[in-house]
Amino acid sequence: MSDETAGHRYREIDVPVAGGMLHAGVWEPADARPDMPTALVVHGVTASHLAWPFVVDRLPGVRIVAPDLRGRGRSNGIAGPAGMAAHADDLAALLDALGIERTLVVGHSMGGFVSVVFAHRHPERVARLLLVDGGLPLDVPAGLSTDQLVAGILGPTAARLSMRFADAGEYLDFWRRHPAFDGAWTPELERYLAYDLVEDGAGAYRPATSYETTADDTLDMNAGTSLPDALAGLQHPARLLTVPRGLQNEPPGLYAPAHLERLLATYPGVQHERVDGFNHYTIVMSPAGADVVATAAREELAAAV
Repeated sequence: MSDETAGHRYREIDVPVAGGMLHAGVWEPADARPDMPTALVVHGVTASHLAWPFVVDRLPGVRIVAPDLRGRGRSNGIAGPAGMAAHADDLAALLDALGIERTLVVGHSMGGFVSVVFAHRHPERVARLLLVDGGLPLDVPAGLSTDQLVAGILGPTAARLSMRFADAGEYLDFWRRHPAFDGAWTPELERYLAYDLVEDGAGAYRPATSYETTADDTLDMNAGTSLPDALAGLQHPARLLTVPRGLQNEPPGLYAPAHLERLLATYPGVQHERVDGFNHYTIVMSPAGADVVATAAREELAAAV
């Protein structure tokens, strides 16, 4: 992705939040105007704001605001605890800095959980919610330790956080072998992955997200009170897209049909669509997946007017 895409101008900003500076990317239409539609897009548990360029490219005329959540990307120096409530309050600070009063919120993976909690803590800032393979409780057994939760849900995605790499080329080679991106490798994906690397202080490179941050957030979104409280008080129109394959391109994905059926009965206000042909990554980080998400976002933006 170049700095100019689909008529957007791209810039990066840093916003003060509790514990440090929150980094974010902003894509603004070349003909930006005060009443332009806006989408706040929130990435997953070990991702960054550069998970979104495919979707941005398909939303001409829309301002896109995408943070690096605390502990990720260039926000990985923020001190203090993470958790869904902390992320939600960071989103409010980001909107304040940009003078955005109310917006569509699109959350992928853990970003869906953050988005639901954001809507609960700051209801006046949210017009509608678009949740992409995340945001409703996962089907995990009770009583697991934090490490067991992380391993069971994220598997190799979390294991790589303890790995070290000689350079970006070695890191890209690691990801080229990943089953989720078989047949879905792109320059945009390479840029996203290379952005993830930071120096480890000993002559090698590591992913920007720490295991400890990932563990804290995984525990909070599966065993904390922020998400259940937010879902119990859900008052915004919410649309959920789920896919049939997970982080390793394996069926049935994060939301198995029987579990999903129970969730939708529990939360009847959530409108659901199953999107075939994608896994947890490619629904956002592939051209065809981004077509689906961008179409849904346009529909939600139109409904918010």
